[in-house]
Amino acid sequence: MKVFVCIKQVPDTETKIKLKADASGIDPAGVKWVMNPYDEFAVEEAIKMKEGGKATNVTVVSLGPKTRVVESLRTALAMGADDAIVIDGPEDLDPSATAKALAGAIKAEGGEFKLVLTGKLAIDDNASSVSQMVAEFLGVPHTTVVSKLEVTDGSAVAERETEGGSREIVQLQGPAVVAANKGLNMPRYASLPGIMKAKKKPIKELTLDATGASAADVRVKFKNYQMPPEKPAVKMIAGDSAEQARTLAQLLREEAKVI
Repeated sequence: MKVFVCIKQVPDTETKIKLKADASGIDPAGVKWVMNPYDEFAVEEAIKMKEGGKATNVTVVSLGPKTRVVESLRTALAMGADDAIVIDGPEDLDPSATAKALAGAIKAEGGEFKLVLTGKLAIDDNASSVSQMVAEFLGVPHTTVVSKLEVTDGSAVAERETEGGSREIVQLQGPAVVAANKGLNMPRYASLPGIMKAKKKPIKELTLDATGASAADVRVKFKNYQMPPEKPAVKMIAGDSAEQARTLAQLLREEAKVI
């Protein structure tokens, strides 16, 4: 069984973000980029499937400026993936165009795939829609926020989280797309031998046009980005407990306007 894993490179949560002068997006200069954390769960699950004899090959796929996103692909290869595909494209594609390109790359590989794994969302835009759209472009079943996955010949049983803390069991007939949630597994760190081996593993390069997608497929234009407002300084309330309670109630009513 061949397994594909779609990953995205995102800014590290600890990096300092600056906006472009025209507020059209994030200025990439000086940003530390990492593999999307939810995609790490997808990569780990695919590798575990191969180690358990349920997959024969694990291919990771990513879209973006190839000189940059190759780093995250190498991380996945060092974890244990077999090969990779990089789609050289712009950063500002919307989820629909991104999904079309990813699906096109998977189709272009030929042969029968049984499973496509992704993260449930990317932590930069929180769109949480690419995996569903990939499934639509591939014409296969899909489920998301999966915290447990059992794969057998031709089918998969997924346990997924729903609102209110409940859990739902979904059975999918392969091929299918499954989006991983936190708790599915514990992603491994890349070992030194793995890092050395990753340097020799193949990374296939595709242009955006080769996947059947283009900038004309973009339906949503992102603009007018704004940084969140600075948090106000902490205000200390003096006096005894009764006075503090009165002052707090007054501030909540007149300044915070929450009561």
